[in-house]
Amino acid sequence: MKFTDGYWQLRPGVSVLRPGTVESVEPDDRGFTVFAPAGQINGRGDTLNRPVVTVRFFSPAPGVVGVTIGHHSGGLPREPHFGLHTDDTHPVTVDITGLSASLTTGELTVRVALVDGWRVEFRHGDRLVTASTGRSVGIVTDRAGRRYVHERLALGVGETLYGLGERFGPFVKNGQTVDVWNADGGTASEQAYKNVPFYLSSAGYGVFVDHPEHVSFEVGSEVVTQTQFSVEGQSLTYHVVDGPTPKDVLRRYTALTGRPARVPAWSYGLWLSTSFTTSYDEKTVAEFVDGMAERNLPLSVFHFDCFWMRQFHWVDFVWDPTTFPDPEGMLRRLHERGLKVCVWINPYIAQRSYLFEEGRQAGYLVRNPDGSVWQWDKWQAGMALVDFTDPDAVAWFTGKLKALLDMGVDCFKTDFGERIPTDVVWHDGSDPQRMHNYYSYLYNKVVFELLEAERGEGEAVLFARSATAGGQQFPVHWGGDCESTFVAMAESLRGGLSLASSGFGYWSHDIGGFEGTPDPAVFKRWIAFGLLSSHSRLHGSGSYRVPWAYDEEAVDVLRHFTRLKLRLMPYLAATAEEAHRDGIPMMRPMIVEFPDDPAVAHLDRQYMLGPDVLVAPVLSADGQVTFYVPTGTWTHLVTGAQLTGPAWVTEKHGYDSLPVLARPGAVIGFGARSDRPDYHWPDGVELRLYAPTEGQRQRVRIPAPDAGPGAEFEVSFRDGVGTAELVAGESSAYRCVVAVTAAPRPARLAG
Repeated sequence: MKFTDGYWQLRPGVSVLRPGTVESVEPDDRGFTVFAPAGQINGRGDTLNRPVVTVRFFSPAPGVVGVTIGHHSGGLPREPHFGLHTDDTHPVTVDITGLSASLTTGELTVRVALVDGWRVEFRHGDRLVTASTGRSVGIVTDRAGRRYVHERLALGVGETLYGLGERFGPFVKNGQTVDVWNADGGTASEQAYKNVPFYLSSAGYGVFVDHPEHVSFEVGSEVVTQTQFSVEGQSLTYHVVDGPTPKDVLRRYTALTGRPARVPAWSYGLWLSTSFTTSYDEKTVAEFVDGMAERNLPLSVFHFDCFWMRQFHWVDFVWDPTTFPDPEGMLRRLHERGLKVCVWINPYIAQRSYLFEEGRQAGYLVRNPDGSVWQWDKWQAGMALVDFTDPDAVAWFTGKLKALLDMGVDCFKTDFGERIPTDVVWHDGSDPQRMHNYYSYLYNKVVFELLEAERGEGEAVLFARSATAGGQQFPVHWGGDCESTFVAMAESLRGGLSLASSGFGYWSHDIGGFEGTPDPAVFKRWIAFGLLSSHSRLHGSGSYRVPWAYDEEAVDVLRHFTRLKLRLMPYLAATAEEAHRDGIPMMRPMIVEFPDDPAVAHLDRQYMLGPDVLVAPVLSADGQVTFYVPTGTWTHLVTGAQLTGPAWVTEKHGYDSLPVLARPGAVIGFGARSDRPDYHWPDGVELRLYAPTEGQRQRVRIPAPDAGPGAEFEVSFRDGVGTAELVAGESSAYRCVVAVTAAPRPARLAG
């Protein structure tokens, strides 16, 4: 929210209190509190009628400094809060002198000047990363009497910011106003399904605003040299997360807010959907599955979208008896084909659903202040909302889902959860403003934990649309309702890269786009992008996404990229382990891997898939693509053709190709199978060395699909020969081949 009229004036009716001087500091075991009157204190009389801004500095986790700015503290507690993984035992150092007070955790220090006005510096070692200065902190009252608190942190020369959730506008957030407020707004506006009050800075730090309610960010758009963030109320808490690299920031941020769960191996295969409003029954589903098999197209998951239930009944979790008279038998037959099954759900209960009356009588639905059930007609006629703050409502809702799991359903697409009203009463007394974004967290947590309880840890997976901070713990998330155009393909990629910058480890999108029917060129280009994402789903709105509906070449393109992805499972699985273990996303903005290369700061049409594979989707019908190659010799993953960077490159690609390049010196595992994702990845793995350097030696771990020990190889390159030695794992269990790409054509050698 903007409070100023230019730099010098406030907007009409707005008044602001700012800390003018530090009157005193009170230390404690884990930090200190600063008391800063709004103005100078020159005598005892100046202490009268003088507001005081209270600012506490603390460290909730290693390498993280927390700051709470407050005015009046007598308000009632407001729930919910983000469930942070804090640590009160890690070492911190507090040092207070006559000139400053400081707190150090790891290499991050916050230093508050005690003289000459308000100045707070955040330093990594001796390097200043950001600061709060004289006009940064404000306790604001607007013309309606509403109170807000804002902070403004300094932006350095050339500093760029990323993240703030899955945002489809410009990837670099500088110059933008961003409202962290979940909305069902598609992918073509400033609204977002997944709003996360966290940004990642190219200067080697991140900032997490610890508020689930509406947070407004002015990223160099109110004061061009500062990032302002504000919330309504009398206090504001934020955390500065140390780097120095983007990966370090993401590790610390996800340690604080939660790491992505491990998802099952089968989920990395191709998902095929009925699409949304298309006409389908079991015969249609069987024809789709048969068609994929007849064309030798590997398929892992079949998804039933909304109309698996009767119209106007969403949700009642009852299969439409007209189109699916034998759901148990159908699910059994799909399982016999080696497929997993996903069904669509949402947290809304239509008035016509039998669950509406059950929920109303039991008090499981969100209520108006007068005690009546909150309802509206958007999406489903007379729909209500499940109150996940009520443990009995959770048990009721998950009991209905468990019946589907017992029937043979394997996972759920958890759609919606964004349009949450704020004029309602929650069972546990939660503040409606704070519940608006947080509802998405509760909703997906409830469903994900049911799947974990029923299927086991590592076997749960969602296809979720809404999220906020911490939602990365319940994967997978997909990009929502995009158009079926090249422009929408690009905006979807920007959204995925922004979400990755916000701590989300996995991400997907609708191959071909959702709204409308893509022309064959769009569909085929999107296939390559979709299969080189962490998760891959064919899904649309009013038209099918089976490839033969477009042309025969689309079938060949889908086969090619599906099999490439399945061959890459040893590499992708290791990348997924990094996402689960360290919070580093599978699909990474270039800035995450190359923070010291100034050319990558604004790149949003290419990305790194894991640490070693550069992907530049083709976003044009003619196949022309321009992309950036960082320093070194990069090798096309399939053809062996090489490019030397740093350089901008323009190429033209057929539908069966795109720039997908191996990093200099990379060792990438190719699996022995290309027909399914959940084979035993270490067995028969081919370790390909791309443009290695003489004397190169590194260890490569290939996970096992059951989260077992897997295998670890030591790979060496000497005198033009690549070798691999098994250093962990049963030597009798694994065969390994080493292929070396040191020139345009690979030389294959036994390992």
